[in-house]
Amino acid sequence: MLPPSNDDLSRQITKLNKINAALIERVERSVEQQGNAYSLFTAAIGLEQQVRQRTDQLSETLDRLERSNEAMLAAKEEAERANEAKTRFFTAVGHDLLQPLHAARLTLSALGESVDGPEQKVLANQIDHALSSVEDLLRTMLDITKIETGVTQPAPRPLSLASLFSSLQVDFAPIVAEKGLVLDIPATDLLIVSDPAMLRRILQNLLSNAARFTDTGTISVHAFQRGEDVRIEVRDTGIGISEADRNRIFEEFQSGSSVRPSRQGGFGLGLFIVKRMAQALDHKIDLETQPGRGSAFSVTVPHATVGTETIETHAQQAEARRAQYGFTDLNVMVIENDLNIIEATKNLLTKWNCRPHTATNIAQISGYIATAEEPPAIILADYHLDNDECGLTGVAKLREAFGRNIPAIIITADHGPESGNAVKEAGCEILRKPIRPAELRALMRHLLD
Repeated sequence: MLPPSNDDLSRQITKLNKINAALIERVERSVEQQGNAYSLFTAAIGLEQQVRQRTDQLSETLDRLERSNEAMLAAKEEAERANEAKTRFFTAVGHDLLQPLHAARLTLSALGESVDGPEQKVLANQIDHALSSVEDLLRTMLDITKIETGVTQPAPRPLSLASLFSSLQVDFAPIVAEKGLVLDIPATDLLIVSDPAMLRRILQNLLSNAARFTDTGTISVHAFQRGEDVRIEVRDTGIGISEADRNRIFEEFQSGSSVRPSRQGGFGLGLFIVKRMAQALDHKIDLETQPGRGSAFSVTVPHATVGTETIETHAQQAEARRAQYGFTDLNVMVIENDLNIIEATKNLLTKWNCRPHTATNIAQISGYIATAEEPPAIILADYHLDNDECGLTGVAKLREAFGRNIPAIIITADHGPESGNAVKEAGCEILRKPIRPAELRALMRHLLD
C-alpha cells in the first residue's frame, strides 16, 4: 500500500481542523448555557433570600403598626374618658359655684331694696358688678367646655336681626354710655339663618371687646346684605390691634392688645368663644384693624327670606315689665335644698309682699300639703334636690294634691338639655342660676297675669 500523498494529508488535516472547531464550538456553547443556567440559579436563590428578608421586614412593620394602632386606640379611649371626666367636673363645679352665687345675688337684691343711703347703694352696686363678673367668667368656662366636648350643638333657624339688634341696644347702651361713648345700632329688616343664642353670644363678646378697648368715639353694629349672605359688623374707634397680635387674639387667654391697662380687666376668653362658636355655626369671622384708629370684627351668616322668628331675650322681658313691681299677699312655695338660697329667697319674696313657704325635700312637701289651708299661687323649685330627688316631683305632687295646674318656675344651675326638656314636658318655666331678681319677678308676674 502506498503512503498518502501530501495533498491527501493536507485534506485530512483540514477536515480534522473543521471537526475540531465544530466540537470546540459545541463545547463552548454547552459551557456557556450551563453558565447562564447557573447564574440564573444563583440569582433565583439571591432573590428568594431578598423576598424572604423583605417579607420578614414587612411582617415586623405590620406588627409594629398593629401595636401602634392599639396604643393609639387606647390613647384615644383614654382621651375620651378624660374629656368626659372634664365635662362632668366642669358641670359639677359650675353647678356648685353657681349655687352660692345665686344666693348672693338674691341677698344683694333684697339688701339693695332696703338701704336708703347713697354710700350703701354705691357699695351694693359695686358688689353686684363683681358678682356679675364672676357669673360671666363661670358661664364662659361652661360655654367653652360644652363647645369643646360637643355638648353644645347649633340649632340654626330663620330669625330677624331687628329683635337681636334691639336687645343688644338695651344691654349695651348703659355700658357704653358709662364710658362716654356713642352706641350706633341702626334698625334693620334683614332676615338671617343662625342659632339665636350662639349668634347673640358672639355679638355680645364682640361688643364687650369693643367697649373694653375704646376710650373715645363710637361703637357701632351694622348689617349688610352680600348676595346670599349677611355681613354683621361690629366697629369701634379704639386702640386697634397690631400686626403681631392679629394671628393670636382668637386664642385662649389673649386680649385684643398686648398692652392692656389693668382697668380694662377681662380674661382673654371672649374672642376665643367667638372663634369656637363661629366654627360650630360655620360662620366666617373677619377682622379689619388699624392701630390707634380702631377695629372692625365681622361675622358672615346666611341670608333668609321666609319663615322668620323673632328673638325674645330675658333682657327684653325684664325691660317690658320693668314698671311692674310687687305682689299682693302672694302665697309662694319654695322647694330648695340649699338653706342659704332658701333664706335669701324668703327675704326677697318678703320684700315683694309675698308669703313664702319652704320645703327642702318631697317629705316636707307632703307635710305642707297636709296642713295648708290654701294652695300656693306659684311654685319656685330647684331641679336637683338631695338624695337624687327632683323638684319636678314636688311640683307634680302639689298640683295633684290641690287639683289645679299651679304655675311653676324651675330655678336650676343645670344648664344641660335634659333638664330643659324635662321642665318643658312638665309644663313649667325655667330660669338658670344665678338669676337676676328682676327676671324672676317679671316671670312670676307674667305667669300670674
